[in-house]
Amino acid sequence: MLNLIGTYDCKADVKGRVMIPADLKKQLAAVSASGFVIKRAVFQPCLELYPMAEWQKLMEKVSALNRFSRKNNDFIRRFTAGVRTVEMDSTGRLNIPKDLMSFAGIGKELVVTSAINIVEIWDKQKYEQAIDHAASDFADLAEEVMGDASDTNGIS
Repeated sequence: MLNLIGTYDCKADVKGRVMIPADLKKQLAAVSASGFVIKRAVFQPCLELYPMAEWQKLMEKVSALNRFSRKNNDFIRRFTAGVRTVEMDSTGRLNIPKDLMSFAGIGKELVVTSAINIVEIWDKQKYEQAIDHAASDFADLAEEVMGDASDTNGIS
């Protein structure tokens, strides 16, 4: 299982190319030959970068949805809106499509951060705002999501 670690400040050039930091590039080395899928995030104003194998796992779940349900069809259409395949070039740069950069409001300064098995790509200012905003609620969220009265050390 892919378990990515790290948050990195990066810069995008005028063509939307972003140099993937060396540490993250090393972590992605085993999966980079297969390419990546980049898409709009569902809950945040950022982009999600999926290694192809992770994308395939997700698509197996989505493909199992009944396409004769209007709700499912609407979900699939919105979930896959703007999806693109991308590759890292030989120097470790990723070319982010302009429409996706625009969707996420990404300017020249951005943040590339791990989210377990995918990478999130944020406009730097929006990322800082999201982290600051979430800080006040994080203790309650951690307790609700990870807390278990029968688990005394927090790890199951």
